[in-house]
Amino acid sequence: MANVKKIFVLDTNVILHNYNAIYTFDEHDIVLPITVLEEVDNFKKGTNEINFHAREFVRELDKIAGEALFDKGVNLGDKKGKLFIETGKPFSKELENSFGENTPDHRILAIAEFIRDKYPKRTVVLVSKDINLRMKAKSIGLLAEDYKTDQVSNVNDFYKETDTVIGLDKSIIDRLYSDFNGIDASEIKLDKKINGHTYLVLKNGTSSALAHYNPEDNKIHRVEKLSAYGIEPKNAEQAFALNALTNPKISLISLTGKAGTGKTLLALAAALYQRKQFKQILLARPIVALGGKDLGFLPGDVNDKIGPYMQPLFDNLGVIKNQFSDNSQEIIRIQEMLQQEKLVISPLAYIRGRSLSNVFFIVDEAQNLTPLEVKTIITRAGEGTKIVFTGDIQQIDSPYLDSKSNGLSYLTDRMKGQNLFAHVNMIKGERSLLSELASDLL
Repeated sequence: MANVKKIFVLDTNVILHNYNAIYTFDEHDIVLPITVLEEVDNFKKGTNEINFHAREFVRELDKIAGEALFDKGVNLGDKKGKLFIETGKPFSKELENSFGENTPDHRILAIAEFIRDKYPKRTVVLVSKDINLRMKAKSIGLLAEDYKTDQVSNVNDFYKETDTVIGLDKSIIDRLYSDFNGIDASEIKLDKKINGHTYLVLKNGTSSALAHYNPEDNKIHRVEKLSAYGIEPKNAEQAFALNALTNPKISLISLTGKAGTGKTLLALAAALYQRKQFKQILLARPIVALGGKDLGFLPGDVNDKIGPYMQPLFDNLGVIKNQFSDNSQEIIRIQEMLQQEKLVISPLAYIRGRSLSNVFFIVDEAQNLTPLEVKTIITRAGEGTKIVFTGDIQQIDSPYLDSKSNGLSYLTDRMKGQNLFAHVNMIKGERSLLSELASDLL
């Protein structure tokens, strides 16, 4: 029985999470309830990321569609299983007694039940990102699990404090300050292998240094506290973030941390500081509609609708502008960049289709993106582009993402150790004592 192929019945939210999900179950067979197609069809219209996923899935299904989908199934490729579409089925007595209401979720459960009973010698599993539906399935004896293909197992490993090396020979720290070329990484003994762009705090008694490991020359270099467009780092992690943001060798960055740690502010300040090196600065964030409602329910025109979602980005720009007098060259330059669209603040969906060559692209609230959405953004990067993803994995607004399955965690896990990638986790909030207290306790 160990080598018998399983059958996975997919919920709609799996498709909207990853429109290529049908190809991620290896040799096992896939069943799509007809209800899923109905629900996907309802999501096709719109400009949000979820609407894009719906349209892409419909196109993908159209490529492989045929009458066999409803009978013998369609092969999904070499060493892959088959895809079937199953039409609606009557509710069993148990399902009817437990969940009498005729909802899409309950119709999916009815089909999963039917498939289980039709193939008693095969393992049938309902796959859904909806915890409640999984619980309902288990209550009537169905196997159910989350979509785990793009989940991160060791998420805590890269959301901790910066590694601190204590007890170093004082001469090593002195040399970091005096030698611009850095010191060989072998002189610093660490418990684990050091790779990629790693940041360290080095200490010996009263002497200390902020340091960066450069994978290209295998050396440790001192990190200086850089001021970027009026914004100065207030702690070690902010200094590390600015170092990565201004390092031309690093083209992909993830900045994580709770609210108030300065992630977006530092990224925007670094972008303005390097404005001459890029054709355009793009600052975007995904729109996660309130209460699952589309933007259309909000009053006003399109600008009125997206305004509340974009305001935090304008607030960060306001913090930078407040560092200068109203008639300063810096303020004038920012206004000119906004007018000439060299600095663009926009919902992420509105960026789709734009060229990403020689652009400093900041994606805020990236914890609300799926791994596929993050991949789509990165794979569109052209020459000279730097992409920064910022977010807090403990503040996810999407009901179908968590700390292990969101795009920001996925990116950080998959890219760690790569020579063009850096990750900095921001620990200390710098907005105010009140903000720090709220982030920690509420």
